[in-house]
Amino acid sequence: MHSPFHSRKQSTPNWVSLYIALGVVWGCSFIFIKLGLEFLTPVGVAFGRTSLGAMALLTIAKSKKIALPKDKKVWAHLWVIAMLLNVVPGFLFALAETKVTSILAGIINAVTPLMTLLAIMIVFRQEKVKSFQLIGLGIGFSGVLTVLGVWHGLGSNPVFAVLALIFAVGCYGISFPYSRKFVLPLNLQPTALAATQLTLAATTLLPFYLIDGIAKDEYRPGPVLAMLALGIFGSGYAYIWNFQIMAAAGSAVASSVTYVTPVVAVIVGIVFLDESVTWNEPLGALIVLLGAAISQGRIKINRA
Repeated sequence: MHSPFHSRKQSTPNWVSLYIALGVVWGCSFIFIKLGLEFLTPVGVAFGRTSLGAMALLTIAKSKKIALPKDKKVWAHLWVIAMLLNVVPGFLFALAETKVTSILAGIINAVTPLMTLLAIMIVFRQEKVKSFQLIGLGIGFSGVLTVLGVWHGLGSNPVFAVLALIFAVGCYGISFPYSRKFVLPLNLQPTALAATQLTLAATTLLPFYLIDGIAKDEYRPGPVLAMLALGIFGSGYAYIWNFQIMAAAGSAVASSVTYVTPVVAVIVGIVFLDESVTWNEPLGALIVLLGAAISQGRIKINRA
């Protein structure tokens, strides 16, 4: 089986609709977490999304006769990625959202490209850091401080919740260069990798879910549907869509979806949860996105 990276551009019809679907699903994931917390604990939300995502991807893999990797070393690397991409952030985002708005969580998630750059600079020192990347990093983190409104403390946001969000995004940042170094060179089928990764994540979280996964035995349709969408689409199909967009339009277009998700998160938080938004949050989000765009070389800055 060849990777979607090698697919011809015509093989993925209408990637624009997939791009919109991906932006909406990932942008709505923060409101889905908020709704899931109505009947699940943070561990329950993390287990629910990974187990549902794993079931969706295992079903796809079986229907397409895609075999899972058999090498134990590959499984070990995928377990590390599962911890960095699913287990730890899945729990921490849900934990933070017990105290902060889904809007704030969605905006802080937009810091991921900056955290990835930071991880490459500090942990994976394989390439020389360029001056525009440092400038982008500085601008991006000034955006984070603006979002949090540091001039009057952290406002109503508890310190532990803000730290949980930043640590979660830090895990995302490390996961991408780790994957690039240890997993991508193996050229394995992306569906098989994602299905294995989510299965390992769900298996890791299962004991904790059995101990303390359900917050309240009250299963209203809205929150239950939110968890189904978060798991099946947000953690399952979204992965396939992402690779299909990469195959059809290139990785630069696919990665730009990170600029769409905070916008969606803000809109749905206001419309559906009646969450309030202060002026500094969208302004800070714009500064974060500007910093990310500069650090990725999307916006060129003239050197003096």
